[in-house]
Amino acid sequence: MVHKLLADKPTKLFIVLCSFFVANALIAECIGGKLFSLERLLGGVPHPFTLLGEPGLTFTLTCGVLLWPLEFIMTDIVNEYFGPKAVRRISYIAVGLICYAFLMFYIAIKVPPDQGFWVGSQKADGIPDMQLAFNGIFGQGMWIIMGSIAAFLVSQLVDVWIFHKIKKVTGEKKVWLRATGSTVVSQLVDSFIVLFIAFKIGKGWSYQRVVSICLVNYSYKFAMAFVLTPVIYVIEKGIESYLGEETTRKMKESAMGVMNE
Repeated sequence: MVHKLLADKPTKLFIVLCSFFVANALIAECIGGKLFSLERLLGGVPHPFTLLGEPGLTFTLTCGVLLWPLEFIMTDIVNEYFGPKAVRRISYIAVGLICYAFLMFYIAIKVPPDQGFWVGSQKADGIPDMQLAFNGIFGQGMWIIMGSIAAFLVSQLVDVWIFHKIKKVTGEKKVWLRATGSTVVSQLVDSFIVLFIAFKIGKGWSYQRVVSICLVNYSYKFAMAFVLTPVIYVIEKGIESYLGEETTRKMKESAMGVMNE
């Protein structure tokens, strides 16, 4: 029975999609502590601007945004072939493993560091204290952790709901509309919740600052939602080639049936 299950193509596909989804979410959380300049990445120079009365804004983003657009693509792909229950299940798995990872980070920070070799092992490279560097990278604030996890879970559920509503109207047509439409809304929800919890509640920021920075971050996510839309068609074409036309049709019908329950 086990061998038959592992040989089943839809099962193998779900394992691959689930694994990538969870790994992508966990990596995004791990690298999210680094900020980068989008202007410099594109070869330009940052020019501070004012938005909603908040001055000195630039396109300074967390490295987590490099991966989150892919996460929402995976959400739409799983929704298309396996239905919203599958998306919710892998979202809960991802949240559980992210919480587990942060717990392990906390334990790793608290265990006594080796003073004989490790702490000063990178002085020649400009890192005088490896323990402080380790703490700085993995020791994100509790409000940021809570905001990130809450934003991820809520935005995933919003994405599933909107995708479902659009597909009920369009059927199998207009993949770009349900994929991009659900993503642009859920990304806005994600951007606001993480900033609200981490910095409005956690740091006492004004609503003006939260919303202005939210819009800056969202402008990048909004653009990426459209830029990556063709990727969905490429992935779906590959899946159909792998599963076969008949199996693909049955899976989509089944997923749509689950949506209508």
